[in-house]
Amino acid sequence: MYATQAVTQLVPLAKELDENKVTPGVLGFIVFAVMACAVWLLMKSMNRHMGKVDFPENPAGETETETKPTASSVGERQAT
Repeated sequence: MYATQAVTQLVPLAKELDENKVTPGVLGFIVFAVMACAVWLLMKSMNRHMGKVDFPENPAGETETETKPTASSVGERQAT
């Protein structure tokens, strides 16, 4: 019984809103601004972390031929 009374009181309030002029308002702007700041901070942090990444493509002292197993070493491993 109480729910129906509350709904009947809210119906006239809903009719006062113009359906063609509904906007996100201040709350929508604040949410969007917070999300934009969060993305900016995330990108700044990611840039800083990616700047710290430094690794050699080939470890010092190794060449391409040393990293690949030769046919004789592969045959020796299979034979044992």
